[in-house]
Amino acid sequence: MKILVPVKRVVDYNVKVRVKADGSGVETANVKMSMNPFDEIAVEEAVRLKEAGKATEIIAVSVGPSGGQETLRTALAMGADRAILVQTDAETQPLAVAKILKALVDKEGPTLVILGKQAIDDDCNQTGQMLAALLGWGQGTFASDVALGDGSVTVTREIDGGLETVELKLPAIVTADLRLNEPRYASLPNIMKAKKKPLETVTPAALGVDVTPRLTTLKVVEPAKRKAGVKVPDVATLVDKLKNEARVI
Repeated sequence: MKILVPVKRVVDYNVKVRVKADGSGVETANVKMSMNPFDEIAVEEAVRLKEAGKATEIIAVSVGPSGGQETLRTALAMGADRAILVQTDAETQPLAVAKILKALVDKEGPTLVILGKQAIDDDCNQTGQMLAALLGWGQGTFASDVALGDGSVTVTREIDGGLETVELKLPAIVTADLRLNEPRYASLPNIMKAKKKPLETVTPAALGVDVTPRLTTLKVVEPAKRKAGVKVPDVATLVDKLKNEARVI
């Protein structure tokens, strides 16, 4: 069974994001980039399924500029077998990425697609659902547990009211949530081996997909700074301020 794992290159979660001076977006020049944390969880889950003997091949996929090769090498070092970079310098939005992934699914024929529930840069949480709709496959989103059966996959989902368990017929789409697993650190031997694993580069045009953005970013601004707190001498003053100034009681 083949597993396709899309991964996205994003600004590292430890970096303080800065808005560009012209307000056109966030600063990415000379900024540390890494794999989207939810996608790391998806790669780890695919590797665990392969280690359990339930998968034969893991294909990592990324859409974006040439720097995405570094992200794919990380996925290869974690345990993916080969990688595909769909190289484009254009801004890629969820629908375009979903169309690219559909083209790759049609080409590679995976039984399961596991991807992060959302990217930490745009927080769209749309690609997995759009891909499932384009393919006509069942989807298990916000997965905190995945169990493969005979021709099916059981997914425990995190929902507002607690947990929901669904059983999907394969092929299917699964989007990984935070509590699905703890991603492993790539060992030095595996990092060296990853350099020799195949990494194919294609273009959206070669897959017959138009990635022209459908949405336009008008302006990006930093959130307003919070007002400084004040100290009060006693409880009575605190209650008065909460009642008359903040008007929360």
